[in-house]
Amino acid sequence: MTSRIAIIGGGFSGVMTAANLARLARQPIRVTIINTQRPTGRGVAYGTRRTEHLLNVAARNMSAFPDQPDHFLQWLRTRSDYDAVPTHELRERFIPRMVYGDYLLSIAHHYLQTPDGLTSTKVEFREDTVTDIEPNGEMHLQSGGRLTADRIVLACGNEIPAALPGAESLTAHPAWVGNPWESWHQRLPAHGGSVVLLGAGLTTVDAVLTLRALGWHGAIHAISRHGWLPHAHFRGVEYPNFPPAEVDLAELGLTKLLALMEEHCARLRDLGANPAIIVDKMRPHTQRIWQRLSLDDRLTFASKWAARWNVLRHRIAPEIHAQVTSAQLTGQLEVHAANIVRLEAANTRVRVHLSDGPPVTGDLVINATGPQSRFSATRSGLLQNLLQRGLITSDDMDMGVRVAPDHIAIDSTGQYSSLLLALGPLLKGTLWETVAVPELRGQARRVAETLLGQPPTLEAEEAVMEYMI
Repeated sequence: MTSRIAIIGGGFSGVMTAANLARLARQPIRVTIINTQRPTGRGVAYGTRRTEHLLNVAARNMSAFPDQPDHFLQWLRTRSDYDAVPTHELRERFIPRMVYGDYLLSIAHHYLQTPDGLTSTKVEFREDTVTDIEPNGEMHLQSGGRLTADRIVLACGNEIPAALPGAESLTAHPAWVGNPWESWHQRLPAHGGSVVLLGAGLTTVDAVLTLRALGWHGAIHAISRHGWLPHAHFRGVEYPNFPPAEVDLAELGLTKLLALMEEHCARLRDLGANPAIIVDKMRPHTQRIWQRLSLDDRLTFASKWAARWNVLRHRIAPEIHAQVTSAQLTGQLEVHAANIVRLEAANTRVRVHLSDGPPVTGDLVINATGPQSRFSATRSGLLQNLLQRGLITSDDMDMGVRVAPDHIAIDSTGQYSSLLLALGPLLKGTLWETVAVPELRGQARRVAETLLGQPPTLEAEEAVMEYMI
């Protein structure tokens, strides 16, 4: 039985792994959560203090526990601001992410700060950064201290965006924001100025909402390869024809799978229904399909189809979509479809050179291109050190850590690690879908079960199978 467990990262994945350890442990264990920058439990996603930033999934599907599907809804009922909302309406509501952060903190307080004598799990919170890990489990801390554990969970969350050409010369430039999750609101230009958002995904949507909420009236430019903004959630229709009962989607291969999806998308268009329903119907099968695809098929999908998949898959609340559409209709937001060729300083501004069309210059330019996706190029000092030590290795897609089905890391010799486990975005190359709560809650429980030597539960295995947007 493991006696000392360290969890690196205090966001959703880290806190829920610890909470599941506390729930499931039958013998005394000690858990240390090592976290930095943001309050434990919130992480990047739920550390926002902006009320306009909403969840991208309805409340009915945001329970943190796979075996308690109404846990979040029941918690919302404890708050005065939701006690009068009818249940059918509350289930479909998109709650502020700040409130969801409160929910995770309440779980941390309930499971991880229980008075001595009431739990067999003792939890310590350390505000620090792990810079390296030795094979014997000794962790080097940025503060200069050392900490040793028998097992260590990598719950590091998303990488910051990849560096862009020319960005290395802008590190100290007042108009450049290389990490969109750092505070940039105090650096806004005057109302007649311009803000340039590099990317057109969920982080860009957050920025547009914040600019509007702050009453900022300047020009906003969003630049991405395709110029596609996220779609809105919609009320679906019953469509039992997909997947066909006689077809195992995981056995088709990419070419046949895409053809089958397009066939059923066309049928839905003929019915006057949104073809994105097919993406929703794929959700219970996505991870298994991804794992059965050949490496060539996965590489082809990532290069040719991933952008389109993400637009249809990672949808936003209708009220948020309406605000973004309004910004476009009024002319405040202009979306450019082009590749970013180079960035350069232009006195107090930053100029963005594009593959198509004239450069776009901004008084504030924010890198919102999404998390770094090439794992071997990670800018995490810890992960680079682990790679160099051979304690972890990249998956076949070079998107994250190579792991076994029970989340145990596989080292550079192909052996199962006796020390390290991983979950969350670090598993993107292995699972593809691994960033949303319906996936992460099952992973957190499975990691806890692995650490405790317990077999996987039905709830954990079916956490994603129950997921429908």
